[in-house]
Amino acid sequence: MCNSFHRRGSAPLRVAIVAASLRILGGQSVQAQRLLVGWTGDPAVDAWLVPINPVPGRPFRALLSWKYARTLVTQLWYWPLLARELRRADVVHVFAASYTSFLLAPLPAIIIAKLLRRPVVLNYHSGEAPDHLRRSALTRRIMRKWVDLNVVPSAFLRDVLRSFGIPSRTVPNTMDLRQFPYRVRDPLRPWILSTRNFEPIYNVEAVLRAFARVQARRPDATLTLVGTGSQESTLRALAAKLLLRRVTFEGRVPPAAISRYYDAADIYVQTPAADNMPLSILEAFASGVPVVSTGVGGVPAILTHGTHGLLAPPDDDSAVARHVMALLESPAYARRLAAQARETCAGYEWPVARDGWLAAYRSVITHPEPVASPGHP
Repeated sequence: MCNSFHRRGSAPLRVAIVAASLRILGGQSVQAQRLLVGWTGDPAVDAWLVPINPVPGRPFRALLSWKYARTLVTQLWYWPLLARELRRADVVHVFAASYTSFLLAPLPAIIIAKLLRRPVVLNYHSGEAPDHLRRSALTRRIMRKWVDLNVVPSAFLRDVLRSFGIPSRTVPNTMDLRQFPYRVRDPLRPWILSTRNFEPIYNVEAVLRAFARVQARRPDATLTLVGTGSQESTLRALAAKLLLRRVTFEGRVPPAAISRYYDAADIYVQTPAADNMPLSILEAFASGVPVVSTGVGGVPAILTHGTHGLLAPPDDDSAVARHVMALLESPAYARRLAAQARETCAGYEWPVARDGWLAAYRSVITHPEPVASPGHP
């Protein structure tokens, strides 16, 4: 898409990253923070966050505890913030998910950027993309006509967008392996971890049902659940109904502290109903924790069954439990899976993502420049 906005000289490329701040803890806010950290001190890019969840003035903050009032107040602060912050950007990098979230967060940023004649790179992350794009003609039109470049983190999403006639390029999610030290699990204990938020799409109920089956055979098994969400009371009630022991609800854990939970665990389990490229799996890979997951969405693109971990059908707690027991009964096999999974993590380190993002940004400005290696303008 042709764009008439011109950069000045060889100054760093100014990139406004429109995404949730860490007040909304999830994969997108964590990924946005990792991009900001990666660009810090880089002479090629000057990046800053434009939060989709700005904090309103003090008299209005009390309204944030009311669901519908929160949406209204946030929008009243969000639009003026976009008008101020996008004006000084060379490129607007917008994180996007599906359904109503797309209308409330990415769409205003795209509209303001277009009014200011700033190029937009849409970073689409949703594992629910097939259903969202099928349902929303408006989203399809925006991604085809209003966005200068669509970027997705996985081949799975690239193929989904292609099936709707939406072009895109792939830049993988990034992680700092130094935050997740690798440890060989020897012995392999039945200490299980799950770090998905308590929302229907992540189907943590299946984790509890699978754990009940495991604990029936291994009474010493433990389960740590890291996360929060609308289903917390339901999950606590299910744990009580199943008479589960040694289950810990840790609540919200900041990204800086999450690595110690992976380090303490010996097996990682997740059972989402839909997913894209979960950072949780990459974090488990980096930490040396063997993974059992449902094989939905983009998960099989990063986890090959029998090579990097084990995959189960959606909502099949029996299969998940069998996989966990298979690891516990064959610890050498579990360690081999973990070691092979760790080898894939090099593709998600910052230098790889940096070059991909820099090429993406430069492709949407009028006079793109060659991609520089890290540390060079």
